[in-house]
Amino acid sequence: MAKNTDIWLTDLSSNEVSELEGAAERFQADNLDLAQISPDSFPLPLLGPKLVQLRSDLMHGIGFELLRGLPVHQYSQKVAATIFCGIGSYLGAARSQNAAGHILGHVRDVGRDINDAGTRIYQTSKRQTFHTDSTDVVGLMCLRTAKEGGLSQLVSTTTIYNEMQRRRPDLATEMFKTVATDRRGEVPSGEKPYFEIPVLSWYQGYLTGLYQRQYVNSAQRFLDAPRLTDTQVEALDFFDSLANDPELHLSMQLQPGDMQFVYNHALMHDRTAFVDWAEPDKKRHLLRLWLSLPGDRPLPDCFRQRYGTIEIGNRGGIIVDGTKLNVPLDA
Repeated sequence: MAKNTDIWLTDLSSNEVSELEGAAERFQADNLDLAQISPDSFPLPLLGPKLVQLRSDLMHGIGFELLRGLPVHQYSQKVAATIFCGIGSYLGAARSQNAAGHILGHVRDVGRDINDAGTRIYQTSKRQTFHTDSTDVVGLMCLRTAKEGGLSQLVSTTTIYNEMQRRRPDLATEMFKTVATDRRGEVPSGEKPYFEIPVLSWYQGYLTGLYQRQYVNSAQRFLDAPRLTDTQVEALDFFDSLANDPELHLSMQLQPGDMQFVYNHALMHDRTAFVDWAEPDKKRHLLRLWLSLPGDRPLPDCFRQRYGTIEIGNRGGIIVDGTKLNVPLDA
């Protein structure tokens, strides 16, 4: 993948960029609600069919794509967000990314303490470690990069499983046992402060992953959460070591204007630690979308705990009492 970027990197043509800019201008002129953006209100006759194909490629191909070429330095944050959400609408339905109902996320260091039980790792400058998000596809649009670091990394869940099965089949078996994962204070009504889903699940012919090691570890703070056995810890450690193997994962530095889309069920993603700029207007900043895809793979029933529903095209995200979907244009 590193040597053959043409497999996953697409440069937008000048005509496609102009089409996106025109669609954003018309959408804003109509004073429409960004939360309701759709292919009908954001028509892309040139790029639209390619985005529909991208949706299929994410589900059935290598599981990720990078679109490059948007001159975001020329845009207001509202224009950038409109283009990003418009593109996302061709892939799937936007889902809430937190208890506040944000369907447009802001990934940047906001000074939160990593040890605070309510902190999500993307709100810090610390390394995230390889993980999945609670949705079918996660999309990122890079507005600004860090002074140093902040590399995006991807690894195939299937590749890790195959390596575990080859080297330590006894530990591979452990990955299909239920583990508790911390909800980090965002708890839906009637649910526990953690959910119980295996890291790997076989279901209807698909191998699906769901994983965030820091939150698996922090769930052990709940006395009623199932305890990790020594063998499970060994298996998780081995799983992590394989994800961190440079021979198995791909690293890339997102550039301003890049849009990366990653299929969570087959890939895990990571972001290395970074050193940010001192000036507020230069600090690293990415926009994020969580998307539920029509025509996607079925998920096992245990995913209801985290996804709320396993209805294809209408699943994933974080909804708690009082959550109202909204699109914050700033963090």
